[in-house]
Amino acid sequence: QVQLVESGGGLVQPGGSLRLSCVASGRIFSIGDMAWYRRIPGNERELVAGITSGGRTNYADSVEGRFTISRDNAKNTGFLQMNSLKPEDTAVYYCNAVANRSPYWGQGTQVTVSS
Repeated sequence: QVQLVESGGGLVQPGGSLRLSCVASGRIFSIGDMAWYRRIPGNERELVAGITSGGRTNYADSVEGRFTISRDNAKNTGFLQMNSLKPEDTAVYYCNAVANRSPYWGQGTQVTVSS
């Protein structure tokens, strides 16, 4: 079994930054695509950013230029650097990864942007 654990969420003022981490552990033979999703209260979960095993990235229009997704394959870890945060970025952020050819989700980490 594979577990994903996110960390790095919290309360930040508008314009501030946070860095989320997602560590995959367990019996892992391979990790493919990784991604970050978020769920804003009252909305469905939406894709924020994704990264392939080769490092190709894609972003939601709403975060393009402000967020950066990256990964450390040697440490089975993914990151989401979030800059210039806005109140509308407030959400629970979830890590998703394809490990051993199966999708896994983390438990989520709360990000709150408020003054």
